[in-house]
Amino acid sequence: MDAKARIKQLMQKRGWSEYRLAIASGLSQSTVANIFNRNTTPSVATLESICKGFGITLAQFFAEGDMVELTNEQKEMFSAWSALTREQKEVLAQLILVMKQ
Repeated sequence: MDAKARIKQLMQKRGWSEYRLAIASGLSQSTVANIFNRNTTPSVATLESICKGFGITLAQFFAEGDMVELTNEQKEMFSAWSALTREQKEVLAQLILVMKQ
């Protein structure tokens, strides 16, 4: 997958603007804008910053299937999720859906 297309996909999924991505990733607005406006290919260091902003790993960024390496934060969440009852999972899932809106 094209890195630019993948970044756009992740931004759209989160409802992020270029400005929001720049803030979250610690990159300058011009760096982010250059990726989209000048068709600049992001360096590995830039992609790492972008992934950090999204809260994902580089492996997850490039993954096309369902099997990816989890971040430590995701592992903690999965572990906590696994310990919940079915009812608690349903309540939490509803809360997450409301928070995404």
